[in-house]
Amino acid sequence: MSAVSATAAVEPREDDRLKTAKRIFTAGVSVNVALTIFVVFAAATGSASSLVGSITLNAQLVGRVLFGVVMFTVVWGCIWFGIKSLLLRKVAKFDTPERRLVFSSRMAQPFSLSDLLARHSERKIRIVDMIGRRGRFMTIGFAAFFYLYGYVGKEHPESFATAFLSQSLLDAVLTNWLFIAFFYVDHWSGALFYGAQTRVMDGVLARANCLLIVMLWSLFKFILVPIGSQLAHLYSPDQFATIFALIWGSYMVTDTFSEVGGSLYGKQSIRVWGVGDVNRKSVGGTATGFVCGLVFCLIVVAANHLGPAWFGLAVVIAISNSLLELYSPRGTDDFTMATANALICWAFGV
Repeated sequence: MSAVSATAAVEPREDDRLKTAKRIFTAGVSVNVALTIFVVFAAATGSASSLVGSITLNAQLVGRVLFGVVMFTVVWGCIWFGIKSLLLRKVAKFDTPERRLVFSSRMAQPFSLSDLLARHSERKIRIVDMIGRRGRFMTIGFAAFFYLYGYVGKEHPESFATAFLSQSLLDAVLTNWLFIAFFYVDHWSGALFYGAQTRVMDGVLARANCLLIVMLWSLFKFILVPIGSQLAHLYSPDQFATIFALIWGSYMVTDTFSEVGGSLYGKQSIRVWGVGDVNRKSVGGTATGFVCGLVFCLIVVAANHLGPAWFGLAVVIAISNSLLELYSPRGTDDFTMATANALICWAFGV
């Protein structure tokens, strides 16, 4: 069976996909309403300080958050939207109507992934999807990681647990509302938020997949604060940067290189559950993610001159990341991997 016919055989009915997208949108709105109420209530009363520390809303904080959202969500999204559009034209050979259809919500007009795959190379489409999604993620994610990694290496971990809390949670809530607001928008403005991140291979459910990831990552930000407060009591200040790297950095490396390896040379033969028209992973991608994640963890432990037990922790986290990346439903692995890493580090320190 060819790749095109195989894809067509498993492609869900459009009405079912639209219902799934609507459910995810509705759930996203409900969750973000709850998060917004929580942040506002905590800022107004301070009653949540025992859980997430002090949240103080002021003009300086709001200004920093708005600047971050404009620069890293809007401006950076615009740049990578342009990059992906160029790659679709030059590499995948999409014409203008096809690119407009891909960058639309894909929910207001018929969208057939099997028709696109009949005219274009699936491998080239996957490579463009990978560059657009991972290029934007890597440049922002790794820049933030290395900044915070250096920061927590100098600051007391207990202060780190709440130091950037207000900005992080407010940024999460505001970013969620922007992605919710542009979910159904077919105008180019919708592509600024979703264009680079939505895969062609996810078909009608591309924006639903993206919104799910954004919402779950926001939930992890809320979860990390109380877990981080507990970790602060288990590890010394000179160890907390390592813990932070094992929780966040290792998951980013594993997730990123799993998709890079799978797109470049992996055979997409492993079917998994997920939000998307085609949900397949590859042994090559999983192996690449494991090796790169393990090397990253071992380098972090060695660079901080920690003992043999820490190398065991590095191996456990690398294995956990790879298994969760492979078996978690597509769109949820960011949340499951990062949360599992935090819990493993907590158990290691108890």
